[in-house]
Amino acid sequence: MAQRVRVSVHARDPVSRAGVLAELRPRSEIELVEHEGEVDVAVVVADRLDAECERIIRAIRRGSSARVVAVIADLEGPAVLATIEAGASGLLRREDADAERLIRVITASARGDGSIPPDLLGRLLNQIGRLQHHVLVPRGLTIAGLTEREVEVLRLVADGFDTAEIAKKLAYSERTIKNILHDVVSRFGLRNRTHAVAYALREGFI
Repeated sequence: MAQRVRVSVHARDPVSRAGVLAELRPRSEIELVEHEGEVDVAVVVADRLDAECERIIRAIRRGSSARVVAVIADLEGPAVLATIEAGASGLLRREDADAERLIRVITASARGDGSIPPDLLGRLLNQIGRLQHHVLVPRGLTIAGLTEREVEVLRLVADGFDTAEIAKKLAYSERTIKNILHDVVSRFGLRNRTHAVAYALREGFI
């Protein structure tokens, strides 16, 4: 038998929590646990994505390696992007959260995949497009939070070029290249330029 997915359930409303637990308890592929450090997936149930719900999701993501599935009653408009920004990898409307759908989203999250209701995907892409057009592009940023110049420098570092060679290729001073790399390292809390390149590669920025 495949390894069971260890799941915890969080909800301010005890009735909602009990309902989700009742859906999951009979399933052989799920192991319900109480201790966050032992969890593969944490299910967060809420009426809407308010500040408290965001805090719970962020605390789970900060305190463990667990993935988060958010089961939200009012999952419309800005709440979609906000839930993802808070750290959820799976989204499900509470009205759609029967046992089969819930299991599919939980197991997908445990595998490292993301899940979002199909009708919300277009809205999410539109939100990201507006963010890119109105907020990021005017500031010279990409959706990754890096400027085009930072991406260009990191690509050249990844290709093995040293500071002097990068400066020559891009027609910048060596000091400018050092400042660009220092800014990236500082902004993302990284250790050095090697760590910056590894981070950018891992996140798919370069």
